[in-house]
Amino acid sequence: MIVSLLSSSRLSRVLPVAAACAVLAACGSSVKLDETPVSDRTGTPVTPIDPNAGRNNTGTAATNRAVEPVSIDPRAMVEPPASVARVVYFDYDSFIVKSEYTSTLEAHARFLKADPSRRVLLQGHTDERGSREYNLALGQKRAEAVRRSLSVLGVSEAQQEPVSFGEEKPAASNADETAYAKNRRVELVYR
Repeated sequence: MIVSLLSSSRLSRVLPVAAACAVLAACGSSVKLDETPVSDRTGTPVTPIDPNAGRNNTGTAATNRAVEPVSIDPRAMVEPPASVARVVYFDYDSFIVKSEYTSTLEAHARFLKADPSRRVLLQGHTDERGSREYNLALGQKRAEAVRRSLSVLGVSEAQQEPVSFGEEKPAASNADETAYAKNRRVELVYR
């Protein structure tokens, strides 16, 4: 009885290892890729490419082939996405980034990750309701919320600078709900 328990215990440990080896062996291939002839669409065999072809005796690539240089429009990386909004709006007395701004922030994150030298100033604003100190703190919380969202999307902390203007720079000057809604925002300003 003890002998059968020992052998079943060993078997339970050996069996997974044997199964993993069998799976790995099945993944292997005996086809040698460097010896397999390649054929073009016409069906004629093509000789394999010599890895040393096109190199001079020093091992560096020979320059006897003309290669077109790649040209990138410098303005393409200088300016952030023009078709993407640069303002994120907030609800009254809130610093929660709404889900409707996800695609906007994703577009800005792609731009910033593509060019790590770019910096963005996240300017937090509020409407005029509340004390000056409260609005400065709320504007900062809004800017920090956008910063966290961009960080989650992979943007470096060093590329972002959250700052609050509170109620000092309103986008609209009327004292109605439409103007208040335009003032509760974070603007993304590139520099």
